[in-house]
Amino acid sequence: MPRSTNAPASKARRKKILKLAKGSFGKRKNVWTVAKNSVEKGLGYSYVGRKVKKRDYRSLWIARINAALREEGMSYSKFIGALKKNNIELNRKVLAHLANTNPTAFKEIVNKVK
Repeated sequence: MPRSTNAPASKARRKKILKLAKGSFGKRKNVWTVAKNSVEKGLGYSYVGRKVKKRDYRSLWIARINAALREEGMSYSKFIGALKKNNIELNRKVLAHLANTNPTAFKEIVNKVK
């Protein structure tokens, strides 16, 4: 019995990986083994990167809120504690946006929790 290789499926698999490697430099874009390793590592980094991005944005929002609060003579930790005590449920993203684009509205929130 002849050996079966299922060439169309193998070729499709390789083609998919090489398509993902497109735009890479040197052998990473056209040599199968190098491209496969490169793509696998890149996909791993992209998964981790999506988690890191969330962390980075949260720290950016906290820095922006803190900077706006220092002008009002208040610290970030006391402000967040006061928000929770007064049952004001605004997330850090919204607070940072208000502090950056609409300082008067942010000032009103600060005065409400003082």
